Amino acid sequence: MFENLTERLERSFKILKGEGRITEINVAETIKDIRRALLDADVSYKVAKEFCDNVKQEALGQNVLTAVKPQQMMVKIVHDKLAEFMGSSSTDINIKGKPGIVLVAGLNGSGKTTFAAKLAANIKSKRGMQVLLAACDTFRPAAIEQLQVLGSQAGVPVYTEEGVTDNVRIARNAIAKAKSEGIPVVIIDTAGRLAVDQELMDEISAMHSAVQPTETLFVVDAMTGQDAVETAKAFNDRLDFDGVVLTKMDGDTRGGAALSIKAVTGKPIKYISSGEKLEALDVFHPDRIADRILGMGDVVSLVEKAQEQFDEKEARELKKKFARNQFTLMDFYKQIQQVKKMGDIKDLAGMIPGVGKALKNVDIDNDSFKGIEAMIMSMTPLEREKPELINGSRRKRIADGSGTTIAEVNRLLKQFESTRKIMKGVADGSLREKMKHMRRP
Repeated sequence: MFENLTERLERSFKILKGEGRITEINVAETIKDIRRALLDADVSYKVAKEFCDNVKQEALGQNVLTAVKPQQMMVKIVHDKLAEFMGSSSTDINIKGKPGIVLVAGLNGSGKTTFAAKLAANIKSKRGMQVLLAACDTFRPAAIEQLQVLGSQAGVPVYTEEGVTDNVRIARNAIAKAKSEGIPVVIIDTAGRLAVDQELMDEISAMHSAVQPTETLFVVDAMTGQDAVETAKAFNDRLDFDGVVLTKMDGDTRGGAALSIKAVTGKPIKYISSGEKLEALDVFHPDRIADRILGMGDVVSLVEKAQEQFDEKEARELKKKFARNQFTLMDFYKQIQQVKKMGDIKDLAGMIPGVGKALKNVDIDNDSFKGIEAMIMSMTPLEREKPELINGSRRKRIADGSGTTIAEVNRLLKQFESTRKIMKGVADGSLREKMKHMRRP
């Protein structure tokens, strides 16, 4: 996400490198390059021009401190303006009501149905609220079946009416069911089309008027760039939705939609979605996305994802194991499972400052851990507890059982032992003491 834009902006800032101060001449050259970078990222000319004018005005009005280099000042200005253009701060959805009704709209192929299920799973797990999904897309073949499968995975009931094609009726009956059963949230998956047309607009307007949702979200495929922005504008002119959801952010997106939608529609981006996993849904934080665009990573989101997956009690027990040197290969295996639940491995690595750029052309598969997992699961319970027992014949058996080589087994055991020593030093404080002694003159 945003890899090419990040690289282009970094080149733009280098124009100011070595300059003693910000002047109209060197700013003009930098701004020109930033505008090109934005246009290449599929940001509309109007939005790119307005953005660059704002950056230029801000830059020329700055009294640069002697301690701050012009390049650093420009990075900060661009960061702040990027966040401002994308909405400044995150915006929550409104699910208040009895029940709260979320209407999900969008074109076919935008990821609308998958998002509806992801949102249901998100509300259930993070807010502890029961959700009812209403299957109101009778236009697309297999849309109802898809929602039922996803609803089952999320542990959320799906309301359907076999043989009924009146989507408004289905939605009303779903809301009535939620009221009678005390379900606080209803998410309505609506019908889409391949393109914006009058029939689609009439249908979604009729649905909106009939159910009076507390929140209307428009789902758009981020990979379609400026087309996504134009589609969002057309829907907003007719529907006046509350917010936008950008899907397929893990694809070959140039970032234009994320940077332009708020400026064009005036409506905030509320969620970004990537991948097929139900957990792959994030609240849109403009300031954090600005950090990522400028290659600063997103440590806050990384920590939040880790906190969601790691149990506090389990973490305390793990620390004790580290201190006593009782960390086992089975504990190691469990930690791998926790990391995998956090999301796409390359995306997670990109949240660490500097790492995203280093991994730009590196292919990191989510199956990267498979070999390690296979080796650990090919061991006996005793071998996982006491890896020092694993001799030559055992190593061959483990390699054969996991489809790996003896060299790979040796590497795993060596890395595990090194990790165990380091973590023991961190847990009992001895590593910190060694570091202090090393720093002393």
